[in-house]
Amino acid sequence: MTNILVTGSSRGIGRAIFDQLVERGCNVIGHATSATDERTIAADFAEPPAAQMLWQEALSRLNGKIDVLINNAGLFEHNPLQSSDIEWLDRWEDTMRINLTSAAQLSRFAVRHWQARGKGGRVVHIASRAAYRGDSPAHWHYAAAKGGMVAMHKTIARSYARDKVLSFAITPGFTDTSMAGDYLESRGGEGLLADIPLGRVAQPEEIANIATFCALDAPPSMTGAVIDANGASFVR
Repeated sequence: MTNILVTGSSRGIGRAIFDQLVERGCNVIGHATSATDERTIAADFAEPPAAQMLWQEALSRLNGKIDVLINNAGLFEHNPLQSSDIEWLDRWEDTMRINLTSAAQLSRFAVRHWQARGKGGRVVHIASRAAYRGDSPAHWHYAAAKGGMVAMHKTIARSYARDKVLSFAITPGFTDTSMAGDYLESRGGEGLLADIPLGRVAQPEEIANIATFCALDAPPSMTGAVIDANGASFVR
Protein backbone atom coordinates (compact mmCIF):
# COMPACT_ATOMS: atom_id res chain seq x y z
CA MET A 1 0.00 0.00 0.00
CA THR A 2 1.26 3.48 -0.88
CA ASN A 3 1.77 5.77 2.12
CA ILE A 4 1.09 9.45 1.40
CA LEU A 5 1.32 12.73 3.34
CA VAL A 6 -0.92 15.56 2.06
CA THR A 7 -0.55 19.04 3.55
CA GLY A 8 -3.46 21.44 3.72
CA SER A 9 -6.00 18.64 3.43
CA SER A 10 -8.86 20.10 5.43
CA ARG A 11 -10.65 21.77 2.49
CA GLY A 12 -10.57 22.69 -1.17
CA ILE A 13 -7.93 21.13 -3.39
CA GLY A 14 -6.24 19.37 -0.47
CA ARG A 15 -9.44 17.66 0.66
CA ALA A 16 -10.21 16.57 -2.90
CA ILE A 17 -6.70 15.11 -3.24
CA PHE A 18 -7.00 13.33 0.10
CA ASP A 19 -10.35 11.79 -0.82
CA GLN A 20 -9.22 10.62 -4.26
CA LEU A 21 -6.09 8.98 -2.87
CA VAL A 22 -8.14 7.15 -0.25
CA GLU A 23 -10.48 5.95 -3.01
CA ARG A 24 -7.43 4.59 -4.82
CA GLY A 25 -6.58 2.49 -1.77
CA CYS A 26 -3.70 4.56 -0.44
CA ASN A 27 -2.84 4.99 3.22
CA VAL A 28 -3.14 8.78 3.58
CA ILE A 29 -2.25 11.13 6.42
CA GLY A 30 -3.55 14.69 6.14
CA HIS A 31 -2.55 17.96 7.72
CA ALA A 32 -4.38 21.05 8.95
CA THR A 33 -3.43 24.07 11.01
CA SER A 34 -5.59 23.12 13.97
CA ALA A 35 -8.23 20.44 13.42
CA THR A 36 -7.13 16.86 14.11
CA ASP A 37 -8.54 13.37 13.86
CA GLU A 38 -6.98 9.95 13.51
CA ARG A 39 -6.02 10.74 9.90
CA THR A 40 -5.08 14.41 10.26
CA ILE A 41 -2.14 16.00 12.08
CA ALA A 42 -2.27 19.57 13.37
CA ALA A 43 0.71 21.78 12.53
CA ASP A 44 0.84 25.56 12.17
CA PHE A 45 3.40 26.26 9.45
CA ALA A 46 3.75 29.83 10.69
CA GLU A 47 5.86 28.24 13.47
CA PRO A 48 9.38 27.17 12.35
CA PRO A 49 9.35 23.73 14.07
CA ALA A 50 5.94 22.73 12.65
CA ALA A 51 7.08 21.08 9.42
CA GLN A 52 9.60 18.87 11.17
CA MET A 53 7.04 17.88 13.80
CA LEU A 54 4.53 17.03 11.08
CA TRP A 55 7.03 14.88 9.18
CA GLN A 56 8.07 12.95 12.28
CA GLU A 57 4.49 12.37 13.41
CA ALA A 58 3.41 11.30 9.92
CA LEU A 59 6.31 8.84 9.74
CA SER A 60 5.24 7.42 13.08
CA ARG A 61 1.63 6.97 11.99
CA LEU A 62 2.71 5.44 8.67
CA ASN A 63 5.02 2.89 10.27
CA GLY A 64 8.22 4.62 9.27
CA LYS A 65 7.57 4.85 5.53
CA ILE A 66 6.28 7.71 3.36
CA ASP A 67 6.18 7.06 -0.39
CA VAL A 68 4.65 10.31 -1.61
CA LEU A 69 4.61 13.88 -0.30
CA ILE A 70 2.05 16.35 -1.62
CA ASN A 71 2.84 19.99 -0.80
CA ASN A 72 -0.54 21.69 -0.97
CA ALA A 73 -0.81 23.89 2.15
CA GLY A 74 -0.95 27.58 1.41
CA LEU A 75 -1.86 31.05 2.67
CA PHE A 76 -3.51 33.61 0.40
CA GLU A 77 -4.09 37.01 1.95
CA HIS A 78 -4.01 40.62 0.79
CA ASN A 79 -0.86 42.61 1.42
CA PRO A 80 -1.55 46.12 0.09
CA LEU A 81 1.36 48.29 -0.94
CA GLN A 82 0.01 50.99 1.39
CA SER A 83 0.27 48.80 4.50
CA SER A 84 2.65 49.89 7.23
CA ASP A 85 6.21 48.68 6.79
CA ILE A 86 5.95 46.13 9.59
CA GLU A 87 2.55 44.83 8.45
CA TRP A 88 3.78 44.38 4.88
CA LEU A 89 6.91 42.56 6.03
CA ASP A 90 5.01 40.35 8.49
CA ARG A 91 2.56 39.24 5.79
CA TRP A 92 5.41 38.63 3.35
CA GLU A 93 7.31 36.47 5.82
CA ASP A 94 4.21 34.54 6.95
CA THR A 95 3.32 33.74 3.34
CA MET A 96 6.86 32.66 2.51
CA ARG A 97 7.08 30.40 5.55
CA ILE A 98 3.68 28.77 5.01
CA ASN A 99 3.71 28.54 1.19
CA LEU A 100 7.39 27.90 0.47
CA THR A 101 9.65 27.30 3.46
CA SER A 102 7.46 24.58 4.97
CA ALA A 103 7.28 22.85 1.57
CA ALA A 104 11.06 23.08 1.29
CA GLN A 105 11.54 21.59 4.75
CA LEU A 106 9.19 18.71 4.04
CA SER A 107 10.74 18.10 0.62
CA ARG A 108 14.19 17.94 2.21
CA PHE A 109 13.01 15.44 4.82
CA ALA A 110 11.35 13.40 2.07
CA VAL A 111 14.39 13.31 -0.22
CA ARG A 112 16.65 12.23 2.64
CA HIS A 113 14.12 9.58 3.69
CA TRP A 114 13.94 8.19 0.15
CA GLN A 115 17.71 8.23 -0.26
CA ALA A 116 18.11 6.32 3.02
CA ARG A 117 15.52 3.73 1.99
CA GLY A 118 17.08 3.37 -1.46
CA LYS A 119 13.71 2.99 -3.17
CA GLY A 120 12.91 6.53 -4.20
CA GLY A 121 9.65 8.41 -3.86
CA ARG A 122 7.47 11.14 -5.33
CA VAL A 123 6.76 14.73 -4.38
CA VAL A 124 3.90 16.72 -5.90
CA HIS A 125 3.84 20.50 -5.47
CA ILE A 126 0.60 22.46 -5.83
CA ALA A 127 1.94 25.78 -7.11
CA SER A 128 -0.01 28.39 -9.11
CA ARG A 129 -0.13 30.09 -12.49
CA ALA A 130 1.03 33.12 -10.47
CA ALA A 131 4.49 31.54 -10.58
CA TYR A 132 4.59 32.47 -14.28
CA ARG A 133 2.23 35.38 -14.88
CA GLY A 134 2.39 37.07 -11.47
CA ASP A 135 -0.59 38.12 -9.40
CA SER A 136 -2.42 41.23 -8.21
CA PRO A 137 -0.65 44.29 -6.74
CA ALA A 138 -1.59 43.03 -3.27
CA HIS A 139 -0.14 39.56 -3.82
CA TRP A 140 3.56 40.00 -4.56
CA HIS A 141 4.31 37.57 -1.75
CA TYR A 142 2.01 34.84 -3.07
CA ALA A 143 3.43 35.01 -6.60
CA ALA A 144 7.01 35.02 -5.29
CA ALA A 145 6.37 31.99 -3.08
CA LYS A 146 4.79 29.99 -5.90
CA GLY A 147 7.58 30.97 -8.27
CA GLY A 148 10.03 29.73 -5.68
CA MET A 149 8.12 26.46 -5.37
CA VAL A 150 8.37 25.83 -9.11
CA ALA A 151 12.10 26.57 -9.09
CA MET A 152 12.57 24.26 -6.09
CA HIS A 153 10.60 21.52 -7.85
CA LYS A 154 12.78 21.72 -10.96
CA THR A 155 15.92 21.58 -8.82
CA ILE A 156 14.70 18.49 -6.96
CA ALA A 157 13.81 16.76 -10.23
CA ARG A 158 17.19 17.46 -11.81
CA SER A 159 19.23 16.71 -8.70
CA TYR A 160 17.74 13.45 -7.46
CA ALA A 161 16.30 11.56 -10.43
CA ARG A 162 19.30 9.25 -10.18
CA ASP A 163 17.99 8.30 -6.72
CA LYS A 164 14.53 7.53 -8.15
CA VAL A 165 13.18 10.66 -6.52
CA LEU A 166 10.51 12.09 -8.85
CA SER A 167 9.12 15.61 -8.63
CA PHE A 168 6.01 17.07 -10.27
CA ALA A 169 4.39 20.51 -10.06
CA ILE A 170 0.86 21.65 -10.86
CA THR A 171 0.07 25.30 -11.55
CA PRO A 172 -3.69 25.90 -11.23
CA GLY A 173 -5.37 29.14 -12.10
CA PHE A 174 -8.52 30.15 -10.25
CA THR A 175 -10.09 27.15 -8.54
CA ASP A 176 -13.49 27.01 -6.86
CA THR A 177 -12.32 27.23 -3.26
CA SER A 178 -13.06 29.75 -0.53
CA MET A 179 -9.58 31.21 -1.05
CA ALA A 180 -10.19 31.87 -4.74
CA GLY A 181 -13.71 33.11 -4.05
CA ASP A 182 -12.41 35.88 -1.82
CA TYR A 183 -9.92 36.86 -4.52
CA LEU A 184 -12.52 36.91 -7.30
CA GLU A 185 -14.73 39.16 -5.23
CA SER A 186 -11.87 41.53 -4.46
CA ARG A 187 -10.92 41.79 -8.14
CA GLY A 188 -14.36 42.45 -9.57
CA GLY A 189 -16.27 39.21 -9.15
CA GLU A 190 -17.61 37.39 -12.17
CA GLY A 191 -16.19 39.96 -14.56
CA LEU A 192 -12.77 38.49 -13.99
CA LEU A 193 -13.92 35.28 -15.69
CA ALA A 194 -13.63 37.10 -19.02
CA ASP A 195 -9.89 36.42 -18.76
CA ILE A 196 -10.52 32.65 -18.77
CA PRO A 197 -11.27 31.29 -22.26
CA LEU A 198 -12.85 28.17 -20.76
CA GLY A 199 -15.45 30.47 -19.17
CA ARG A 200 -15.23 29.07 -15.66
CA VAL A 201 -12.79 28.42 -12.85
CA ALA A 202 -11.45 24.93 -12.18
CA GLN A 203 -13.07 22.56 -9.71
CA PRO A 204 -10.96 21.15 -6.86
CA GLU A 205 -11.60 17.65 -8.18
CA GLU A 206 -9.96 18.57 -11.50
CA ILE A 207 -6.74 19.60 -9.78
CA ALA A 208 -6.97 16.51 -7.57
CA ASN A 209 -7.21 14.32 -10.69
CA ILE A 210 -3.87 15.71 -11.86
CA ALA A 211 -2.26 15.39 -8.43
CA THR A 212 -3.41 11.80 -8.07
CA PHE A 213 -2.02 10.98 -11.51
CA CYS A 214 1.34 12.50 -10.58
CA ALA A 215 1.40 10.72 -7.22
CA LEU A 216 0.53 7.26 -8.51
CA ASP A 217 0.52 6.91 -12.30
CA ALA A 218 2.80 9.40 -14.05
CA PRO A 219 5.71 7.68 -15.79
CA PRO A 220 9.14 8.40 -14.32
CA SER A 221 10.19 10.26 -17.47
CA MET A 222 7.69 12.98 -16.53
CA THR A 223 9.77 14.04 -13.53
CA GLY A 224 10.40 17.77 -13.67
CA ALA A 225 7.14 18.47 -15.48
CA VAL A 226 5.00 21.50 -14.64
CA ILE A 227 1.34 20.91 -15.50
CA ASP A 228 -0.86 23.96 -16.14
CA ALA A 229 -4.57 23.87 -15.26
CA ASN A 230 -5.95 27.34 -15.76
CA GLY A 231 -8.62 27.19 -18.47
CA ALA A 232 -6.16 28.67 -21.00
CA SER A 233 -5.97 31.94 -19.05
CA PHE A 234 -2.19 31.62 -19.29
CA VAL A 235 -0.43 29.45 -21.85
CA ARG A 236 3.32 28.90 -22.21
